[in-house]
Amino acid sequence: MTTSKAATGIVGLDDILAGGLSRSHVFLLEGEPGTGKTTVALQFLLAGSAAGERGLYITLSETERELRDGARSHGWELDENISVFELTPPEDLLNAAHQQSLLYSSDLELGEATKQIFEIVEKVKPSRVIIDSLSEIRLLAQSSLRYRRQILAIKHYFARYDTTVVLLDDLTTESLDKTVHSVAHGVIRLEGLTPTYGAERRRLRVVKYRGQKYRGGYHDFNIMDNGIQVFPRLVAAEHRAGYVSRQLSSGIKEIDALLGGGLDSGSSTVILGPAGTGKSLISLIFAAAAVARGEKAALFIFDEELGLLYTRMRNLGIDLRALQDTGNLLIEQVDAAELSPGEFAHRVRRCVDELGIQTVVIDSLNGYQAAMPEENALVLHVHELLLYLNRHGASTFMTVAQHGLVGDMQTPVDITYLADSVILLRYFEALGQVRRAISVIKKRTGTHESTIREYRISSSGMTIGEPLEAFQGVLRGIPQYHGENNPLLRDTDA
Repeated sequence: MTTSKAATGIVGLDDILAGGLSRSHVFLLEGEPGTGKTTVALQFLLAGSAAGERGLYITLSETERELRDGARSHGWELDENISVFELTPPEDLLNAAHQQSLLYSSDLELGEATKQIFEIVEKVKPSRVIIDSLSEIRLLAQSSLRYRRQILAIKHYFARYDTTVVLLDDLTTESLDKTVHSVAHGVIRLEGLTPTYGAERRRLRVVKYRGQKYRGGYHDFNIMDNGIQVFPRLVAAEHRAGYVSRQLSSGIKEIDALLGGGLDSGSSTVILGPAGTGKSLISLIFAAAAVARGEKAALFIFDEELGLLYTRMRNLGIDLRALQDTGNLLIEQVDAAELSPGEFAHRVRRCVDELGIQTVVIDSLNGYQAAMPEENALVLHVHELLLYLNRHGASTFMTVAQHGLVGDMQTPVDITYLADSVILLRYFEALGQVRRAISVIKKRTGTHESTIREYRISSSGMTIGEPLEAFQGVLRGIPQYHGENNPLLRDTDA
């Protein structure tokens, strides 16, 4: 039994299109060469074949052999349900005696090409048709009027056969011509972006879809060994899940005291500070505490090589490999130069939806920013991601490395207004030593200490002292002491 939608065979694209392409209509898939149009078209036909539908690929630019070789590169074989029709002249038409061939006389070529298309459709009687590409038909038509009439003729012809047609356009000629946009039922554009450094980025956008609500905007996608993988833009408002809020402990009573007893589940926390202050350590303390409670946690590491991270954390009292062996800790190394923001959001969503992850650590947002074309987009991506995680009861920890070491700090991206809690780490000078201070400057979900505490990092982990109530100017880096008893941590305290 056929449905009102023809699935494309690409899960993410079907999600964007609210199920797929409306049957018995003509769609335009456009993009410059190399953006993945042929791969999308093949997956569309293969999805139809899997559902028992006949498919027809009419190629004016590639040979049938090239097309089948391209399919095999993804591990696909075009079965008996998929026919390939190569609309090119036979070899004997390429000699001088046949100048009135499909290649040399546009007046005869256009009518002959259309006739051949209709004849093969009558023979195959397909439910899904690909015509690749419109650039060839546009060149044969030679004028906008003839080209528009030809596209309309193709549209009306296929409408009689209840056929879903996808027209491919490589935008190599007259890219500003919107003739097919006005005729087609829907238009999907594929784009390729080449950043200054790193792999190329691909994204798609639904330009038009008559009578159908779809997810607008740009969506990242990759061409993988097994075909196209699309990562729909995350819209947190579409995802709601009920959960019971509870207070989570870090396992260190002084940190819990700073946080007014701990953090609430389903909240987000930003850990700010210059390099070397222990931002990663604090986030991993919360992740380790989650695993100790029997919950699942995921670490997305942008900045540090995993082998070094394992060694460094083991020297600080956290054995990440042992936590992984429990099956409750997932660690992923993220290469910002090779990853699009949409794919990263997809990875995080998969952890929460499929693996039941309840604690997510992103270390760091500086690395995440490297995957973004501009800072404004980063804030929007983070907003949607945090809202999504919060609605699913997942606790999120993000580290942000600030520029500078003491005194005035510069934050590369300010997302403190998005986070529910903000933990601030600082260096300060006292008694001829560089020391570290921790404070909580924001907690939406309850009260917290307004004090500043000194902390020390050693082989036994993190040691946190009493509030530095007699000091002024700790956050400026050079405090003044106004008390009688020195409250700073001694070496023996570690």
